[in-house]
Amino acid sequence: QVQLVESGGGLVQAGGSLRLSCAASGIMFSTYAMGWFRQTPGKEREFVAAINWSGSITSYTDSVKGRFTISRDNAKNTVYLQMNSLKPEDTAIYYCAADRRRYRDPSGREISYDYWGQGTQVTVSS
Repeated sequence: QVQLVESGGGLVQAGGSLRLSCAASGIMFSTYAMGWFRQTPGKEREFVAAINWSGSITSYTDSVKGRFTISRDNAKNTVYLQMNSLKPEDTAIYYCAADRRRYRDPSGREISYDYWGQGTQVTVSS
């Protein structure tokens, strides 16, 4: 069955860094665009970053540009989110997602994604 398992979340001070990983199984990972979203209590889930199937095209929400980097290793069926210069407003549960329509450009729309992980908590203290 399809599994997306996030890891790497935790508590970090403002200005610090974390690297999130999302290990995929049960899907044709190397052909799927992947995305990262985040959600805080009482708010809708929001787009963070996405990457196309080959890793050649990436997309970011404005608030993380220059601080976060999405990448993927198709040999390991894993997508990463390197988060630097973290701010308290980055505190959220972070989810990875897979778009099962093959060879597509990365999308910032939640509706484009078919499979979701369980999320990993990121807390940034001030």
